[in-house]
Amino acid sequence: MTDPIVVGVDGSGRSLRALVWAAHEATLRQCPLRIIHVLPLFHSYATAEEERAQEARNWDHGVVDEATAIVQEAHPDLEVTSALPSGTPAAVLLAEAENAHTVVLGAKGMGGFGSLLIGSVAMQVVGHAASPVVIVNHVPTGHGRIVVGADGSAHSRAALAYAFEQASLRGAPLHAVHAWSHPGPHAYVSAAQDAMAKEQRQALEEWLAPLREEYPDVEVVEQLPDEPPVIALARASDRADLMVVGSRGLGGFHGLALGSVSHHLLQFSQCPLAVIRPRA
Repeated sequence: MTDPIVVGVDGSGRSLRALVWAAHEATLRQCPLRIIHVLPLFHSYATAEEERAQEARNWDHGVVDEATAIVQEAHPDLEVTSALPSGTPAAVLLAEAENAHTVVLGAKGMGGFGSLLIGSVAMQVVGHAASPVVIVNHVPTGHGRIVVGADGSAHSRAALAYAFEQASLRGAPLHAVHAWSHPGPHAYVSAAQDAMAKEQRQALEEWLAPLREEYPDVEVVEQLPDEPPVIALARASDRADLMVVGSRGLGGFHGLALGSVSHHLLQFSQCPLAVIRPRA
């Protein structure tokens, strides 16, 4: 059986945007969609007053029923299943990720602090999931491009492979961004700096070469901005339908689940963000 696209729903607005994105993704990939609404461990209908317990039951089932109805109306041929498991949301979704093609979540669910753009559940799932994770905050349309960050790390290579697949699937051009900075003052341009720029472009071309051969239908635009990766990628996200990054790059400590670039982009990306790690 084809691995499903798993989407977590909780009745929030961002959860709905994640659901819409996940349903479209499942339709493109012709794979099932699995809708998950997690019941917290402390949620016990039996210990509540009967009337309040019934209201809680109705609300929880209503979240899933509404999500299912929205998807079935928009994608009547899509195979949709749902579940209401009990547990901590992050643990449940990480378990789902073991058998998922992709896990899709809203950037922040219900109950989060208003000033935070990324919720704790999404952060934990992104940091530890076995599958790709897509975090949906804004859902732009019409840009018609996929953006991927590249730095030569193993996580970046996995991100490139995922991004090429997405671009091919969607018939969209792929913008490969390799951001780097001159070690000296920008006002001073030397032959050594020119040589370094050529080396960086050659490295990017080498990373892209095998995937260009595998996906000859994908138009690739190479971008080598002379600025920090977070700034370059956050700016590029404003003109993209999907941003793809590795969970961490070359500069991070190996014990870290997320690198600084992916961590910051979870806060500042202006489009859905796919965070990828190499499959074990």
